[in-house]
Amino acid sequence: MYRFLLSAAIAATTTSAFAADTPVVLDQELAQPHISGYGEVYLGGIYFATPGDDADGTTAGGAARINFPIDARWNIQTDAVIDSLWIEGTNIYSYGGAIHGYWRDPSSYALGAFATITGFGGDEFISDADLYTFTVGPEAQAYFGNVTLYGQVYYGQLRASGESEHLDNWGGRGVVRYFAQDDLRFDGELGFSRLSGFGGHFDTVTAALQATYRFSGTPWSAFGRYQLDHLTFSEGSGSVNIHKYVIGLRASFGSDTLLSEDRNGATMDTYRSNFSVPFL
Repeated sequence: MYRFLLSAAIAATTTSAFAADTPVVLDQELAQPHISGYGEVYLGGIYFATPGDDADGTTAGGAARINFPIDARWNIQTDAVIDSLWIEGTNIYSYGGAIHGYWRDPSSYALGAFATITGFGGDEFISDADLYTFTVGPEAQAYFGNVTLYGQVYYGQLRASGESEHLDNWGGRGVVRYFAQDDLRFDGELGFSRLSGFGGHFDTVTAALQATYRFSGTPWSAFGRYQLDHLTFSEGSGSVNIHKYVIGLRASFGSDTLLSEDRNGATMDTYRSNFSVPFL
């Protein structure tokens, strides 16, 4: 069971969470560019469902994101992330970062590009393989009052250090953020990714729901998230559903509300899979 789950997790793509007033779009022209961002941590459970066999475990992780305005419209955002899971006595994890460069009109839209790099470790076999992935692609956001639409597409590769062969990794994701109040945000996400090479491919369809609430007048937010990753394999070896449930805490700086953070601060992110490692 353990090896099958690892093979499923490692074969699929990786790379890669919440009062008071009725939401009012801030007068964005009055907002002065300044450095802002947040750090967050989470803890939860993970459940693998395969035909005829199941397993569960524990998951934890965190992220830090900082937005640096270059001028009134151009921004650079940097991310650092770590995700870890423990299942059947084994720990596997991923760690990495991202950089985003984009032009943003807080009253209308943001348009830019991003790049990520992610390494993997934990299990002895995984650590010995010295695996890493990278991705690059465009991203955009559109702002409609208290709703933000967010989309990304990307291409990348899964590699082992010192090896010339690689697997191709491409995909995309769409996110809807709805601000019921300035400090109460609901997210819905759908995504698809494919890891391909050596005559086969592994597909992941992702669906997620999240609620985030920021305590009024403080930098602290609490969030809860559910994410489903559905993996299928071209070789016909079946499919795997991976369910992840987490709760977490976020500390922000340089923003007063979740809505102002979304439109003027560290608003970009990247896909994070339920499992931590792809497998060769």
